[in-house]
Amino acid sequence: MSTHPPKTADVVLPPATIGILGGGQLGRMMALAGRHMGYRFRVLDPTPDAPAAQVADGQVVAAYDDVDAARRLAEQCDLVTYEFENVSAAVTDALSHACDVPQGSELLAICQHRVREKATLARHGLPVTPFVPASSLDDLGVAFEQFGGRMVVKTCRGGYDGKGQWMVQSRDDLVRHAHEWAQAIDRHRSAGFDDHPLIAEAYVPFQGELSVIVARNRRGDVRAFPPAENVHRRHILHMSIVPARYPADVIARAEDIARRVAASLGVVGLIAVEMFVTQDGQILINELAPRPHNSGHYTLDACATSQFEQHIRAICNLPLGDVRLYSPVVMVNVLGQHVSPLLARMGEMPSHVKVHLYGKAEAKRDRKMGHVNVVVDDVAQALQWVEGFGVWDEP
Repeated sequence: MSTHPPKTADVVLPPATIGILGGGQLGRMMALAGRHMGYRFRVLDPTPDAPAAQVADGQVVAAYDDVDAARRLAEQCDLVTYEFENVSAAVTDALSHACDVPQGSELLAICQHRVREKATLARHGLPVTPFVPASSLDDLGVAFEQFGGRMVVKTCRGGYDGKGQWMVQSRDDLVRHAHEWAQAIDRHRSAGFDDHPLIAEAYVPFQGELSVIVARNRRGDVRAFPPAENVHRRHILHMSIVPARYPADVIARAEDIARRVAASLGVVGLIAVEMFVTQDGQILINELAPRPHNSGHYTLDACATSQFEQHIRAICNLPLGDVRLYSPVVMVNVLGQHVSPLLARMGEMPSHVKVHLYGKAEAKRDRKMGHVNVVVDDVAQALQWVEGFGVWDEP
Protein backbone atom coordinates (compact mmCIF):
# COMPACT_ATOMS: atom_id res chain seq x y z
CA MET A 1 0.00 0.00 0.00
CA SER A 2 1.09 3.57 -0.63
CA THR A 3 2.42 5.54 2.32
CA HIS A 4 0.78 8.77 1.09
CA PRO A 5 3.29 11.12 2.74
CA PRO A 6 2.31 14.70 3.47
CA LYS A 7 2.64 17.30 0.71
CA THR A 8 4.02 20.79 1.18
CA ALA A 9 2.88 23.27 -1.49
CA ASP A 10 2.11 20.29 -3.76
CA VAL A 11 5.57 18.83 -3.17
CA VAL A 12 5.57 15.02 -3.09
CA LEU A 13 7.97 14.05 -0.33
CA PRO A 14 9.85 10.84 0.46
CA PRO A 15 9.04 8.07 1.24
CA ALA A 16 6.45 8.36 -1.54
CA THR A 17 6.24 5.50 -4.02
CA ILE A 18 6.75 6.44 -7.66
CA GLY A 19 5.42 4.18 -10.39
CA ILE A 20 7.29 3.92 -13.67
CA LEU A 21 5.64 2.86 -16.93
CA GLY A 22 8.49 1.02 -18.65
CA GLY A 23 11.26 -1.00 -17.08
CA GLY A 24 14.30 -0.26 -19.25
CA GLN A 25 17.57 1.46 -18.50
CA LEU A 26 16.07 4.93 -18.18
CA GLY A 27 13.68 3.70 -15.51
CA ARG A 28 16.56 1.90 -13.81
CA MET A 29 18.70 5.03 -13.54
CA MET A 30 15.64 7.07 -12.53
CA ALA A 31 14.97 4.65 -9.67
CA LEU A 32 18.60 4.58 -8.58
CA ALA A 33 18.66 8.37 -8.39
CA GLY A 34 15.35 8.54 -6.56
CA ARG A 35 16.28 5.89 -4.00
CA HIS A 36 19.17 8.09 -2.87
CA MET A 37 16.55 10.74 -2.13
CA GLY A 38 14.38 8.33 -0.11
CA TYR A 39 11.68 7.50 -2.67
CA ARG A 40 10.41 4.00 -3.41
CA PHE A 41 9.61 2.62 -6.86
CA ARG A 42 7.36 0.15 -8.63
CA VAL A 43 7.59 -0.69 -12.33
CA LEU A 44 5.26 -1.89 -15.09
CA ASP A 45 7.00 -3.82 -17.86
CA PRO A 46 6.20 -6.99 -19.83
CA THR A 47 9.67 -8.49 -19.23
CA PRO A 48 10.17 -10.14 -15.84
CA ASP A 49 13.19 -8.82 -13.94
CA ALA A 50 13.48 -5.85 -16.30
CA PRO A 51 16.46 -3.53 -15.69
CA ALA A 52 14.39 -1.03 -13.69
CA ALA A 53 12.65 -3.79 -11.72
CA GLN A 54 16.04 -5.04 -10.51
CA VAL A 55 16.44 -1.86 -8.42
CA ALA A 56 12.75 -1.21 -7.61
CA ASP A 57 10.47 -2.40 -4.81
CA GLY A 58 8.18 -4.37 -7.09
CA GLN A 59 7.06 -5.01 -10.65
CA VAL A 60 3.74 -5.47 -12.40
CA VAL A 61 4.50 -7.80 -15.32
CA ALA A 62 2.13 -6.70 -18.08
CA ALA A 63 1.99 -5.10 -21.51
CA TYR A 64 2.33 -1.32 -21.78
CA ASP A 65 -1.23 -0.98 -23.08
CA ASP A 66 -2.82 -3.05 -20.28
CA VAL A 67 -5.06 -0.49 -18.58
CA ASP A 68 -6.06 -2.82 -15.73
CA ALA A 69 -2.43 -3.61 -14.95
CA ALA A 70 -1.57 0.08 -15.00
CA ARG A 71 -4.38 0.73 -12.53
CA ARG A 72 -2.93 -2.00 -10.26
CA LEU A 73 0.39 -0.18 -10.42
CA ALA A 74 -1.30 3.12 -9.57
CA GLU A 75 -2.97 1.62 -6.50
CA GLN A 76 0.49 0.99 -5.05
CA CYS A 77 1.94 4.41 -5.93
CA ASP A 78 1.62 8.08 -5.04
CA LEU A 79 2.42 9.26 -8.56
CA VAL A 80 3.23 7.67 -11.90
CA THR A 81 5.79 8.67 -14.55
CA TYR A 82 7.00 7.05 -17.77
CA GLU A 83 10.48 6.24 -19.01
CA PHE A 84 9.87 6.13 -22.75
CA GLU A 85 7.26 7.56 -25.06
CA ASN A 86 5.95 4.35 -26.62
CA VAL A 87 3.84 3.52 -23.59
CA SER A 88 0.14 3.85 -24.30
CA ALA A 89 -1.25 7.36 -24.12
CA ALA A 90 -4.62 5.73 -23.37
CA VAL A 91 -3.08 4.14 -20.29
CA THR A 92 -1.65 7.43 -19.03
CA ASP A 93 -4.98 9.11 -19.71
CA ALA A 94 -6.79 6.46 -17.65
CA LEU A 95 -4.22 6.77 -14.88
CA SER A 96 -4.63 10.53 -14.76
CA HIS A 97 -8.17 9.92 -13.48
CA ALA A 98 -6.96 7.39 -10.89
CA CYS A 99 -3.76 8.92 -9.50
CA ASP A 100 -1.24 11.72 -9.88
CA VAL A 101 0.42 11.68 -13.34
CA PRO A 102 2.42 14.92 -13.36
CA GLN A 103 3.39 14.68 -17.04
CA GLY A 104 -0.20 14.05 -18.11
CA SER A 105 -1.12 12.35 -21.38
CA GLU A 106 -1.28 15.28 -23.82
CA LEU A 107 2.49 15.72 -24.26
CA LEU A 108 2.92 11.97 -24.62
CA ALA A 109 0.30 11.89 -27.39
CA ILE A 110 2.03 14.79 -29.17
CA CYS A 111 5.46 13.14 -29.07
CA GLN A 112 4.14 9.74 -30.18
CA HIS A 113 3.21 11.05 -33.63
CA ARG A 114 5.69 12.91 -35.82
CA VAL A 115 3.14 15.02 -37.70
CA ARG A 116 1.43 16.06 -34.49
CA GLU A 117 4.80 16.88 -32.93
CA LYS A 118 6.03 18.95 -35.87
CA ALA A 119 2.71 20.76 -36.27
CA THR A 120 2.58 21.62 -32.56
CA LEU A 121 6.10 23.03 -32.60
CA ALA A 122 5.42 25.04 -35.75
CA ARG A 123 2.23 26.44 -34.23
CA HIS A 124 4.30 27.78 -31.33
CA GLY A 125 6.74 29.46 -33.71
CA LEU A 126 9.56 27.00 -33.08
CA PRO A 127 11.95 26.11 -35.94
CA VAL A 128 11.29 22.73 -37.56
CA THR A 129 12.26 21.02 -40.79
CA PRO A 130 9.68 21.63 -43.56
CA PHE A 131 7.31 18.64 -43.65
CA VAL A 132 4.30 17.15 -45.45
CA PRO A 133 1.89 14.65 -43.81
CA ALA A 134 1.37 11.57 -45.98
CA SER A 135 -1.44 9.03 -46.08
CA SER A 136 -0.77 7.59 -49.54
CA LEU A 137 1.95 7.03 -52.11
CA ASP A 138 0.48 9.93 -54.08
CA ASP A 139 1.08 12.23 -51.10
CA LEU A 140 4.73 11.18 -51.09
CA GLY A 141 5.00 11.94 -54.80
CA VAL A 142 3.65 15.45 -54.18
CA ALA A 143 6.13 15.94 -51.33
CA PHE A 144 9.00 14.76 -53.56
CA GLU A 145 8.20 17.54 -56.05
CA GLN A 146 7.68 20.13 -53.32
CA PHE A 147 11.08 19.37 -51.76
CA GLY A 148 12.99 19.42 -55.03
CA GLY A 149 13.61 15.69 -55.25
CA ARG A 150 15.35 15.23 -51.86
CA MET A 151 13.49 14.21 -48.73
CA VAL A 152 13.39 11.83 -45.78
CA VAL A 153 10.29 9.67 -45.31
CA LYS A 154 9.51 8.44 -41.78
CA THR A 155 6.81 6.43 -40.08
CA CYS A 156 4.80 8.70 -37.79
CA ARG A 157 4.67 6.17 -34.97
CA GLY A 158 7.16 3.84 -33.34
CA GLY A 159 10.36 4.61 -35.26
CA TYR A 160 13.67 4.84 -33.40
CA ASP A 161 17.40 4.51 -34.09
CA GLY A 162 16.82 4.93 -37.82
CA LYS A 163 14.10 2.27 -38.05
CA GLY A 164 11.16 3.32 -40.19
CA GLN A 165 13.16 5.94 -42.12
CA TRP A 166 14.03 6.18 -45.81
CA MET A 167 16.27 8.64 -47.65
CA VAL A 168 14.83 9.66 -51.03
CA GLN A 169 17.12 11.37 -53.53
CA SER A 170 15.70 10.27 -56.90
CA ARG A 171 12.59 8.99 -58.66
CA ASP A 172 14.18 5.53 -58.56
CA ASP A 173 14.07 5.76 -54.75
CA LEU A 174 10.34 6.51 -54.95
CA VAL A 175 9.80 3.31 -56.93
CA ARG A 176 12.20 1.20 -54.84
CA HIS A 177 10.59 2.06 -51.49
CA ALA A 178 6.94 2.11 -52.64
CA HIS A 179 6.22 -1.43 -51.44
CA GLU A 180 7.69 -0.76 -47.97
CA TRP A 181 5.66 2.43 -47.65
CA ALA A 182 2.48 0.62 -48.68
CA GLN A 183 3.17 -2.01 -46.02
CA ALA A 184 3.79 0.68 -43.40
CA ILE A 185 0.47 2.34 -44.31
CA ASP A 186 -1.35 -1.00 -44.05
CA ARG A 187 0.22 -1.78 -40.65
CA HIS A 188 -0.78 1.65 -39.38
CA ARG A 189 -4.38 1.19 -40.48
CA SER A 190 -4.53 -2.39 -39.18
CA ALA A 191 -3.45 -1.14 -35.76
CA GLY A 192 -6.60 0.99 -35.68
CA PHE A 193 -5.01 4.41 -36.20
CA ASP A 194 -6.88 6.90 -38.37
CA ASP A 195 -4.18 9.58 -38.49
CA HIS A 196 -1.30 10.07 -40.95
CA PRO A 197 0.93 6.97 -41.15
CA LEU A 198 3.93 8.71 -42.77
CA ILE A 199 5.65 12.06 -42.86
CA ALA A 200 7.93 13.47 -45.55
CA GLU A 201 10.54 15.98 -44.41
CA ALA A 202 12.75 18.14 -46.59
CA TYR A 203 16.33 16.93 -46.67
CA VAL A 204 18.39 19.51 -44.81
CA PRO A 205 22.18 19.47 -45.20
CA PHE A 206 23.53 19.84 -41.68
CA GLN A 207 26.96 20.12 -40.14
CA GLY A 208 26.07 18.36 -36.91
CA GLU A 209 23.53 17.55 -34.23
CA LEU A 210 22.81 18.95 -30.79
CA SER A 211 20.47 18.03 -27.98
CA VAL A 212 19.41 20.00 -24.94
CA ILE A 213 17.64 18.38 -22.01
CA VAL A 214 15.35 20.73 -20.11
CA ALA A 215 13.60 20.22 -16.78
CA ARG A 216 10.43 22.01 -15.71
CA ASN A 217 8.53 21.47 -12.47
CA ARG A 218 4.90 22.20 -11.68
CA ARG A 219 5.80 25.64 -10.38
CA GLY A 220 7.04 26.55 -13.87
CA ASP A 221 10.74 26.68 -12.91
CA VAL A 222 12.97 25.72 -15.85
CA ARG A 223 16.60 24.53 -15.99
CA ALA A 224 18.50 23.49 -19.14
CA PHE A 225 21.49 21.15 -19.03
CA PRO A 226 24.54 22.08 -21.12
CA PRO A 227 23.95 21.15 -24.79
CA ALA A 228 25.46 17.90 -26.01
CA GLU A 229 27.06 17.46 -29.42
CA ASN A 230 25.84 14.11 -30.73
CA VAL A 231 27.58 11.71 -33.11
CA HIS A 232 25.60 8.84 -34.63
CA ARG A 233 26.64 5.57 -36.26
CA ARG A 234 24.08 3.77 -38.43
CA HIS A 235 21.41 6.12 -36.98
CA ILE A 236 22.21 5.00 -33.39
CA LEU A 237 23.73 7.50 -30.96
CA HIS A 238 27.41 6.64 -30.63
CA MET A 239 28.68 9.45 -28.42
CA SER A 240 27.74 12.75 -26.83
CA ILE A 241 30.41 15.43 -26.40
CA VAL A 242 30.10 18.13 -23.73
CA PRO A 243 30.87 20.99 -23.98
CA ALA A 244 29.55 20.86 -27.53
CA ARG A 245 32.07 22.11 -30.07
CA TYR A 246 29.92 24.86 -31.59
CA PRO A 247 30.20 28.66 -31.48
CA ALA A 248 28.83 30.33 -28.34
CA ASP A 249 25.93 31.89 -30.24
CA VAL A 250 24.79 28.48 -31.54
CA ILE A 251 24.92 27.05 -28.01
CA ALA A 252 22.92 29.99 -26.65
CA ARG A 253 20.27 29.71 -29.37
CA ALA A 254 19.94 25.96 -28.82
CA GLU A 255 19.37 26.47 -25.10
CA ASP A 256 16.82 29.19 -25.79
CA ILE A 257 14.90 27.00 -28.25
CA ALA A 258 14.81 24.14 -25.74
CA ARG A 259 13.54 26.39 -22.95
CA ARG A 260 10.83 27.72 -25.27
CA VAL A 261 9.77 24.15 -26.07
CA ALA A 262 9.42 23.31 -22.37
CA ALA A 263 7.42 26.45 -21.64
CA SER A 264 5.23 26.30 -24.78
CA LEU A 265 4.26 22.65 -24.24
CA GLY A 266 3.78 22.97 -20.48
CA VAL A 267 6.31 20.23 -19.78
CA VAL A 268 6.49 18.69 -16.30
CA GLY A 269 9.58 16.53 -15.87
CA LEU A 270 12.21 16.37 -18.59
CA ILE A 271 12.12 16.91 -22.32
CA ALA A 272 15.03 16.26 -24.67
CA VAL A 273 15.08 18.53 -27.71
CA GLU A 274 17.13 17.06 -30.56
CA MET A 275 18.29 19.60 -33.14
CA PHE A 276 20.15 19.88 -36.42
CA VAL A 277 22.74 22.61 -36.94
CA THR A 278 22.67 23.48 -40.64
CA GLN A 279 25.68 24.42 -42.70
CA ASP A 280 24.69 28.09 -42.54
CA GLY A 281 24.27 28.03 -38.73
CA GLN A 282 20.49 27.64 -38.49
CA ILE A 283 19.04 25.39 -35.79
CA LEU A 284 16.07 23.14 -36.60
CA ILE A 285 14.28 20.84 -34.19
CA ASN A 286 14.42 17.23 -35.36
CA GLU A 287 12.39 15.50 -32.63
CA LEU A 288 11.42 15.51 -28.96
CA ALA A 289 11.64 12.93 -26.19
CA PRO A 290 9.51 13.72 -23.10
CA ARG A 291 11.75 11.85 -20.64
CA PRO A 292 15.40 11.32 -19.71
CA HIS A 293 17.46 10.80 -22.84
CA ASN A 294 20.48 8.83 -23.99
CA SER A 295 22.39 12.02 -24.77
CA GLY A 296 21.95 13.15 -21.15
CA HIS A 297 23.76 10.20 -19.58
CA TYR A 298 26.88 12.36 -19.27
CA THR A 299 25.15 14.21 -16.41
CA LEU A 300 25.56 11.17 -14.14
CA ASP A 301 29.28 11.84 -13.68
CA ALA A 302 29.92 15.37 -14.93
CA CYS A 303 27.13 17.58 -13.56
CA ALA A 304 26.07 18.74 -10.14
CA THR A 305 22.68 17.08 -10.70
CA SER A 306 22.03 14.13 -13.01
CA GLN A 307 19.16 14.19 -15.49
CA PHE A 308 17.54 11.34 -13.53
CA GLU A 309 17.57 13.14 -10.20
CA GLN A 310 16.32 16.24 -11.99
CA HIS A 311 13.38 14.31 -13.42
CA ILE A 312 12.41 13.09 -9.95
CA ARG A 313 12.75 16.62 -8.58
CA ALA A 314 10.57 18.02 -11.38
CA ILE A 315 7.69 15.54 -11.16
CA CYS A 316 7.69 15.79 -7.34
CA ASN A 317 7.67 19.59 -7.61
CA LEU A 318 10.90 20.00 -5.67
CA PRO A 319 13.28 22.88 -6.41
CA LEU A 320 15.28 21.98 -9.51
CA GLY A 321 18.91 21.01 -9.01
CA ASP A 322 22.04 22.83 -10.11
CA VAL A 323 22.90 21.94 -13.74
CA ARG A 324 26.47 23.21 -13.81
CA LEU A 325 29.05 21.12 -15.67
CA TYR A 326 31.92 20.16 -13.38
CA SER A 327 34.15 18.71 -16.11
CA PRO A 328 34.31 18.11 -19.85
CA VAL A 329 32.96 14.67 -20.67
CA VAL A 330 32.34 12.28 -23.55
CA MET A 331 29.57 9.69 -23.21
CA VAL A 332 29.94 6.58 -25.39
CA ASN A 333 27.20 3.99 -25.82
CA VAL A 334 27.96 0.34 -25.13
CA LEU A 335 25.97 -1.75 -27.63
CA GLY A 336 25.59 -5.52 -27.64
CA GLN A 337 28.69 -6.09 -29.78
CA HIS A 338 30.77 -3.97 -27.40
CA VAL A 339 30.00 -5.82 -24.16
CA SER A 340 32.51 -8.66 -24.44
CA PRO A 341 35.48 -6.49 -25.47
CA LEU A 342 34.55 -3.95 -22.79
CA LEU A 343 34.45 -6.56 -20.04
CA ALA A 344 37.67 -8.12 -21.29
CA ARG A 345 39.47 -4.79 -20.89
CA MET A 346 37.63 -3.38 -17.91
CA GLY A 347 40.61 -4.10 -15.66
CA GLU A 348 42.70 -1.72 -17.76
CA MET A 349 40.35 1.26 -17.58
CA PRO A 350 41.70 4.45 -16.04
CA SER A 351 39.92 5.96 -13.05
CA HIS A 352 38.39 8.81 -15.07
CA VAL A 353 36.31 6.34 -17.15
CA LYS A 354 32.99 5.53 -15.47
CA VAL A 355 31.15 2.38 -16.58
CA HIS A 356 27.35 2.05 -16.41
CA LEU A 357 25.81 -1.31 -17.40
CA TYR A 358 22.05 -1.79 -17.50
CA GLY A 359 21.49 -5.38 -16.38
CA LYS A 360 19.92 -6.58 -19.62
CA ALA A 361 19.83 -10.35 -20.00
CA GLU A 362 21.00 -10.69 -23.61
CA ALA A 363 23.62 -8.69 -25.50
CA LYS A 364 22.13 -8.40 -28.98
CA ARG A 365 23.89 -6.49 -31.74
CA ASP A 366 23.07 -2.76 -31.65
CA ARG A 367 21.08 -3.16 -28.44
CA LYS A 368 21.95 -0.49 -25.85
CA MET A 369 23.55 -2.41 -22.98
CA GLY A 370 25.27 0.41 -21.14
CA HIS A 371 27.47 3.46 -21.56
CA VAL A 372 30.73 4.91 -20.33
CA ASN A 373 31.45 8.48 -19.32
CA VAL A 374 34.98 9.64 -19.99
CA VAL A 375 35.50 12.53 -17.57
CA VAL A 376 38.62 14.50 -18.49
CA ASP A 377 40.20 17.96 -18.68
CA ASP A 378 39.31 18.39 -22.36
CA VAL A 379 37.17 16.53 -24.87
CA ALA A 380 40.07 15.99 -27.29
CA GLN A 381 41.75 13.85 -24.65
CA ALA A 382 38.55 11.84 -24.16
CA LEU A 383 38.06 11.30 -27.89
CA GLN A 384 41.63 10.11 -28.21
CA TRP A 385 41.07 7.56 -25.44
CA VAL A 386 37.84 6.26 -27.02
CA GLU A 387 39.53 5.84 -30.40
CA GLY A 388 42.58 4.15 -28.91
CA PHE A 389 40.86 1.76 -26.49
CA GLY A 390 39.63 -0.50 -29.29
CA VAL A 391 36.24 -1.45 -27.88
CA TRP A 392 34.29 0.71 -30.32
CA ASP A 393 36.13 -0.24 -33.51
CA GLU A 394 33.60 -0.96 -36.25
CA PRO A 395 34.19 -3.55 -39.01
